[in-house]
Amino acid sequence: VQLQASGGGLVQAGGSLRLSCNCPRRTCTNNAMGWFRQAPGKERQFVAAISWNGGSTNYADSVKGRFAISRDNAKNMLYLQMNNLLSEDTAVYYCSSAAGSRIASMSSSYRYWGQGTLVTVSS
Repeated sequence: VQLQASGGGLVQAGGSLRLSCNCPRRTCTNNAMGWFRQAPGKERQFVAAISWNGGSTNYADSVKGRFAISRDNAKNMLYLQMNNLLSEDTAVYYCSSAAGSRIASMSSSYRYWGQGTLVTVSS
């Protein structure tokens, strides 16, 4: 199963980016989904998660109020709107599909992963 993340790039601090992730219907429609990120030399960390129907979301404290996760099951798409980006948001961002329908912040709860898209925020 291959999740395809896109939308990364170079942006100035304070700017915005929207990440997208295409996920096969059989893998993602009934599953919670999430975004994680990994900065150079650091462990992968949780960013945001959304329940199977979009009714529940959860965010890491570091991105609350700046990032918004959403999904469109009809289009098999997951999104991450990132506003007011900071230099510390620089990382490779991964989309993922959880094993179940409830949101989770532990990477061990996620079964399938995308290849990652690089976000670089210049100060």
